[in-house]
Amino acid sequence: MALCVLLLLPSRIIVISRLVLLFVVSWPSATRAACRFLMGRARRIGVARRILWPSLWLCTAISQSGCGSVLSGAGPAAHHIVAQAEAGSGVGSGYTLVSLSAETIGRYMRMPNAAPSQRVSPTAVGEVRLIPGDVLTVTISDSAAEGGLFAPLSQGGTVFDRVRVDAQGRISLPYVGRPPVAGLTLFQVEHAIRERVRRLASDPQVRVQLEGDLSGSVLVAGAVHAPGRFSTLQGPLTLLDAINMAGGVTLEPHLTTVVLRTGDAAHSFSYSALLAGENQPVPARSEIIVERARKRFVAMGAVGRPGLMDLPSDNPSLLEALGAVGWLNERTADPRGVFVFRLEAGQDEKPRATVFRLDMRNPAAFFLARQFQIMPEDAVYVTHASTHEFQKLIAPIVQVMVLGQNLNGF
Repeated sequence: MALCVLLLLPSRIIVISRLVLLFVVSWPSATRAACRFLMGRARRIGVARRILWPSLWLCTAISQSGCGSVLSGAGPAAHHIVAQAEAGSGVGSGYTLVSLSAETIGRYMRMPNAAPSQRVSPTAVGEVRLIPGDVLTVTISDSAAEGGLFAPLSQGGTVFDRVRVDAQGRISLPYVGRPPVAGLTLFQVEHAIRERVRRLASDPQVRVQLEGDLSGSVLVAGAVHAPGRFSTLQGPLTLLDAINMAGGVTLEPHLTTVVLRTGDAAHSFSYSALLAGENQPVPARSEIIVERARKRFVAMGAVGRPGLMDLPSDNPSLLEALGAVGWLNERTADPRGVFVFRLEAGQDEKPRATVFRLDMRNPAAFFLARQFQIMPEDAVYVTHASTHEFQKLIAPIVQVMVLGQNLNGF
């Protein structure tokens, strides 16, 4: 906008503005000289001194401060990043600057996608032991054809349904009393009831079925469509079984983490890994928490949509990351200043800072960007072009010049 306004100004002001353009972009010291020259010209052409001079003095103050600390911006200039790396004056103990090329990208290339796994998840059947809250159906039959306390087996026996294990771990049955059952298997409960009714029936037969099984159920919560508690009565469950019964995940697979808590240990799995063949059986009374994985990066500077972004895939490249944020801003970006800031643990477990630089003017840079892997917590930063920085400085001065010219006409 500022450059367009320059075309509409009288020739004598254009001369002044061209000097500012040349000197501000090049050297701060030259900017100070240009400002002194501008103030001298302002006296000769009589352009509203009380309005123009303060703006020129402001330009001088900006140049004295080095421009960088006064002008707005999203981060350091490209030459500052390079200069600090060469001087070893980065944050902490400094950072390493890596200019990406065919010779240097080897260590930072993204891994190829793994081949499909042939592994099938095991479905081991665990032993179910009763806990308070379980609901049972108890069937007791008498071998006597007539006159027995319980119905004979030929008639289906005597059925006691919806027998709940109370808070003390006991059940209550007629003629049986309140035997403790918490911690017992179904076979052990059948044996305990048979022993109690043996004196009341002729060769009694006992069958116990689990109807509502807190002891064998699995809780699924978090980022699923239908969280809840699901039974294992129809067979053993795997992680994928339980998540599918809960309606599936609500997030992209590569952004989903599955935490399995068994009471004895806690394990974390990537949902993508489960789909790729690492599915696991779920013990009874487990809890499955589905949550968002912290796989994010920050985009800053002259990009289409700066901000905190999710990684676009499980194994993303720099090219994908730039595409996810709207690529470089065509009006303000400097294609020579594409940087990736990374902080990772070194061999001595101390944080190590590395800055990667890519010059997108080189056609080969697109292939390098496609191979370079973006890691979680990386910061992708694109510097602004010098002409954009110039416009932020010159626009107020040009506006004052136009105002001064209009005031001169009165």
